[in-house]
Amino acid sequence: MSRMGDVLAGFHAAWEFESDSVLIRYERGIRTPKLFQALGERRVPLEAIEGVTLTPGRRGTVVLRVEPRAGADPLIEAAAGQLKEGGDPYRLVLPADRETLAEYYADELRALLTESGRTERYLVAPPEAPLHFKAYDGKASFDGKAVSFRWSWTGASSAKWKAGDQSFPVADLGGVEWRSPEMFEGYLRLLPRDADASVAGAAAGAAPAVPQADQDPAAVVFGLGYGPVHESLPFAAAVLAAVRERGASAPVPIPVPAPRRDPADIAERIRHLGELHQQGLVTDEEFSSKKAELLAEL
Repeated sequence: MSRMGDVLAGFHAAWEFESDSVLIRYERGIRTPKLFQALGERRVPLEAIEGVTLTPGRRGTVVLRVEPRAGADPLIEAAAGQLKEGGDPYRLVLPADRETLAEYYADELRALLTESGRTERYLVAPPEAPLHFKAYDGKASFDGKAVSFRWSWTGASSAKWKAGDQSFPVADLGGVEWRSPEMFEGYLRLLPRDADASVAGAAAGAAPAVPQADQDPAAVVFGLGYGPVHESLPFAAAVLAAVRERGASAPVPIPVPAPRRDPADIAERIRHLGELHQQGLVTDEEFSSKKAELLAEL
């Protein structure tokens, strides 16, 4: 940049422009998205950026956004397009009267960008371990070397109880699959190193036997306030980065069509939900909503 150390402050974040990077510092205010608060700050090298846009925003604002290169940021890789616009860490929302200033910085950035296309390694630092969060059916922990799942007696399926608590060394993993908790049946699934072989088998007509997340000991399930984005997504990104660093193959999302549930399983989930409701752990609204979702699967 022509002037190192310049700072452009917007809603929820401030960007500091340096000679080789953009340092994004997120606010900790009550209105700041929780994901931004969890990230704190991020340094984005210029080589990780392939474009800059400036567009009109809502209610008298403009939006400055840098476009990260594919493969540059483990957080974006893990999110796989599921982040809502307001949760995009690469957007800086500004009052419309700062549009001219924002346009100046956009032009300055564009003049310095020289790289494009998928990167060979992550260029934006991942969230640091140790990390942990509570899922609906257990607690997930990551110490930088292994991922551990400890099942909860209030939410884990009998299949998971039978399998017992789990520990997955990073060396045995090929990636993760993160399904946003803001979508129906969100989950975090750990993919084995031979996940690519499973994909190849599926392409050849032999569909891999992938259990549903609530029956899979390599997955934890979100829902009812458990596994929120600001906790589970940084966790997934940190695991992805550790896998890539150990030389495992790049993570490949595996689209798994959700099979119809066994009616007996649905009945058991509703019974368990009713118990949580009676104990006051689930509100009337949450109980009605989740019960309706489960019944819709029949």
